[in-house]
Amino acid sequence: MRVILGPMEGVLDHLMRELLTQMNDYDLCVTEFVRVVDQLLPDHVFYRLCPELKTGSKTQAGVPVHVQLLGQEPHWMAENAARVAELGAHGIDLNFGCPAKTVNKHKGGAALLQHPELIYQVVKSCRDAVPKAVPVSAKIRLGWEDPNDCFEIVDAIEQAGANELTVHARTKAGGYRASEIKWDYINQIRQKTSLPLIANGEIWNYDDGQACIKATGVESLMVCRGAFNVPNLGNVVKHNHKVMPWHEVVDLLLRYSQFEIRGDKGFYYPNRVKQWFTYLRQEYPQANELFREIRTFTKSEPIVEHIQRYRDRLQNTL
Repeated sequence: MRVILGPMEGVLDHLMRELLTQMNDYDLCVTEFVRVVDQLLPDHVFYRLCPELKTGSKTQAGVPVHVQLLGQEPHWMAENAARVAELGAHGIDLNFGCPAKTVNKHKGGAALLQHPELIYQVVKSCRDAVPKAVPVSAKIRLGWEDPNDCFEIVDAIEQAGANELTVHARTKAGGYRASEIKWDYINQIRQKTSLPLIANGEIWNYDDGQACIKATGVESLMVCRGAFNVPNLGNVVKHNHKVMPWHEVVDLLLRYSQFEIRGDKGFYYPNRVKQWFTYLRQEYPQANELFREIRTFTKSEPIVEHIQRYRDRLQNTL
């Protein structure tokens, strides 16, 4: 089984990749998307979103990182794909699944699911522009509204020469609603394509992962939101480890604060840690108390001090 740490725009940056790959046996990571419009982007844009380009396109734990591009102009997507390959990317992933309204309004992400021919052109242009040794993959949803559109979309991506395909088993219209997950479509896709597949959507624990494998026949799984609910989800899904206990999560929050404060995004820490709490509270009821203590702070120092005091109190009760 392979478990991939998927991209989450505005959440899963390089600091979080470092943290999560140090403690999980992930096989691959994918960056937040680089938005491509009508120009070749300067190198610093790629280095900002993927500083791992300077370390062999791997995290410090040795997990390969693929750079994700999002755009709809075949020429400019190819130009940027070629450039990021020159910078040392381990692989390039093309985003045709993002459901964000602002992205879709500008004909990016999931909006392209309505145009399989354009998807073909984007994938083929990128594949032709990038050295054969560098894999080019794509990520899709099942369609814009009709999941049956997935077969034409997948065929376009396969014909364009992609090396691998991640399928989020919902349509754009299905959003992130659990009731909209359709793993059976991934099984149908698997039977119709020779493309290696990665299954994505509603994998929150070990049993979900096993159920997804059984339903889809696919043994490569991508986790995204769940990796923030349960910080050791990669090992939970892959090795059936127990969910990390709350006191270890608190220690992890402090480790994260050290990453952020030392790193180039130190000023993001208050917003980022509060954002992380929105996920942690789904799994750990204890997170509510700590969140109430820190939610009014806008600076890093008082947040870290409160978490440290909370940890000290917690240790006295263990």
